[in-house]
Amino acid sequence: MEREIQVGLIGLGTIGRGVARLLLERSAELCYGRGFDLELVRIADLDVTTPRGIELPGEILTTDAYEIIDDSRISVVIELIGGIEPARTYILSALEKGKSVVTANKAVLSQHGKELLQAAEKNGVLLFFEASVCGGIPIIRILREGLVANRIEKLYGILNGTTNYILTRMAQDGSSFQGALRQAQQRGYAEADPTLDISGQDAAQKLSILLRVGFNASIGVEDIFCEGIEKVAPQDITYARELGYTIKLLAIAKRLETRIEARVHPVLIPSGTLLADVRDEFNSVELTGDAVGTQIFYGKGAGEMPTASAVVADVIEIAQQNIRQSLPTVNQMLPADERLTLLHMEEVETPYYFRFTVIDKPGVLAEIARLLAVEGISIASVIQKERRQGGAVPIVMMTHRAKEKAMRLAISNIDQLPVVKAPTQVIRVEEV
Repeated sequence: MEREIQVGLIGLGTIGRGVARLLLERSAELCYGRGFDLELVRIADLDVTTPRGIELPGEILTTDAYEIIDDSRISVVIELIGGIEPARTYILSALEKGKSVVTANKAVLSQHGKELLQAAEKNGVLLFFEASVCGGIPIIRILREGLVANRIEKLYGILNGTTNYILTRMAQDGSSFQGALRQAQQRGYAEADPTLDISGQDAAQKLSILLRVGFNASIGVEDIFCEGIEKVAPQDITYARELGYTIKLLAIAKRLETRIEARVHPVLIPSGTLLADVRDEFNSVELTGDAVGTQIFYGKGAGEMPTASAVVADVIEIAQQNIRQSLPTVNQMLPADERLTLLHMEEVETPYYFRFTVIDKPGVLAEIARLLAVEGISIASVIQKERRQGGAVPIVMMTHRAKEKAMRLAISNIDQLPVVKAPTQVIRVEEV
């Protein structure tokens, strides 16, 4: 006789609708041969009147999340409302009631992940969050299970589909940043308020989660250096292409003995590499493990059904563990290596792309080169095509590797020169 696993869903937005559709319409198929049935018995949402495009059983809807959390029949709670509160309180309450939880909430995990995982461990239940990073790409499971025999050395991630779509349109269509953002909003890839995406904060939240799972490091999102794509101009994309590079917003993590390098910002990466060819709203993660070497994972990072797929996969894994009566544990996601500390951004070393806006007159390039040399920064190449005697022109420069602190000092001094007419554009370079 198959066991009935009853599930409650908090949040019936876009992702919640996809989860409800899978659990209501395909439960028998998904559970075939697994020894259990999944039954979605309750859905909580503040709006229970707006049609969702799916047929819901009568009396399944409620506006009170605690009708799910306090229901003794329900053993798995899915939280899909997003944000910090009341999501954190709902998750904690469910865990303390002895219910396992599945969430896609990157914001609450990046800020309160350790607290929530400790609560799950204390109460002998599970907290899974595959859908919080990269939507339909099972990157959490890959790190937690598939690559468990590896020490992860490096991670490069295109973790935000909105910014990748914007940069793709700027590169392929010559769109301005604002024009590409409008296209993203029209196609549903960007919110009406896109700040979280374009500022890089969404990717930083996801990187914080990947650091916990992949590097066994507890680094809060507030400690991760983060820079968005708002200042990337079409001319930067054009110059990057001429130099053999593509501009992407990357989440970067590197293991340096007992230090962790963690940052999110636009970068120039070599054109023709797999990451450079990830376009539009797609996500990708490149991992380097000490045993397997480099592997790349690619797919849809957002959207109703890809994300719902990840949520339901977590529910099925929890149900399987319950059926086997295996001891639930989240120990592998609770950092054990407290030696790992964050490398301060000023100590990070990269090559740089600079775009100076200067008066076209003799000696300007020599003065810029001198100020860079004072900080130990050497020049790899220079582009200066436009000539406008007495007017402002761009000078594009690529450097060899230099420390961030040295770069900031040099650029601060250069931007004070009377011949410099706009803040210098700085984009870091990664040879992925």
